[in-house]
Amino acid sequence: MRDLQGIKKIVIKVGSSSLCNQKGQIEKEKILYLILQISKLIELDYSIVLVSSGAIAAGMGALGLKEKPQTIPEKQALAAIGQAKLMQIYEEIFQLFDIECAQVLLNHGDFDDRKRLINLTNTMHSLMHYGVIPIVNENDALAVDEIKVGDNDTLAALIVPVVEADMLILVSDIDGLYTANPHVDKDAQLIKFVDYVDDDIRHMAGDTSSGLGTGGMATKIRAAKIVNDYGSHLVIVNGQQENSILHIFDEHESGTWFNGKSGVNMNAKVHWLTYRTSSKGCIVVDEGAAEALQVHRKSLLPKGIVNVQEHFMRGQVVDIMNVRGEKIAKGISNYSSEEIKLIMGHQSCEIESILHYKDYDVVVHANNMVIIGGDCYG
Repeated sequence: MRDLQGIKKIVIKVGSSSLCNQKGQIEKEKILYLILQISKLIELDYSIVLVSSGAIAAGMGALGLKEKPQTIPEKQALAAIGQAKLMQIYEEIFQLFDIECAQVLLNHGDFDDRKRLINLTNTMHSLMHYGVIPIVNENDALAVDEIKVGDNDTLAALIVPVVEADMLILVSDIDGLYTANPHVDKDAQLIKFVDYVDDDIRHMAGDTSSGLGTGGMATKIRAAKIVNDYGSHLVIVNGQQENSILHIFDEHESGTWFNGKSGVNMNAKVHWLTYRTSSKGCIVVDEGAAEALQVHRKSLLPKGIVNVQEHFMRGQVVDIMNVRGEKIAKGISNYSSEEIKLIMGHQSCEIESILHYKDYDVVVHANNMVIIGGDCYG
């Protein structure tokens, strides 16, 4: 059952379909209604972070475009135009409720790099301390595929551990998770409560998506997994339904609730490694080392390494693969790719004679590694 106890900090993500009219243009009335609900949550002493899509849609509206362009430069140009328009609307409407807001634009590197992550964390906590609503969006005007989070469902999920939120609310154009796609299956049933995200739940997500947004139900299920593994709840609600956000907290119990109290509940380091980092290279290990990592949760020794791919520095996150090309782990490397090429296949006691120094006996320590597989990895 839904447990509302202990919920104080809430991240609310609103998709483009919940902000736009049928022509794909930003509709101020919808934003007003969203902020009205947020203001009532603030009156109830909840702290709120808003993750908002809509920059490209706002740019389309400003230029009178009827369809979203397909090239990256065009999308980036629209995002640059639209983000300013969108923030202007948010600021005007928030001021009606005497609430201050601030713009925060991010890309994946802000979560990946630990120094930037600390800066982001400090900034977000300071804004919330001042009672200012951070309005977060991906920096689409500059982002390319290599540094993009990709969709705001995932972005919102990555924000949850940054602000130590207790709940993520995804405001969409669908009532929640159904047993099948309700647009094509009239017998599809709404699921009110999900205790744990498993393969059956992922299968129900299908590939439904909005014409305006970049994320479908599958991205929402992935977001639920990320949030639940941190120990927080996620709820999907329909932004077209009256008071759908507020009804999460009353007897209506709107939307689908994904329980954050029965999952893996990873510690901060493991969650960061699993979901918030991008690997800079790959270490290939033999079968003996693969078994030592996966079965016995041992550290990775240079003796078991057979190949190194890509160029990376010490302290960066790398994938660990077996000889069949299957990713089995992810961790922080104690040595650079060039150093590993020299010491791979050798015993730890030989590292100093090869490199003329030895900072570590292991290439990746077990405490800085997450094993991939089953339900512990997204």
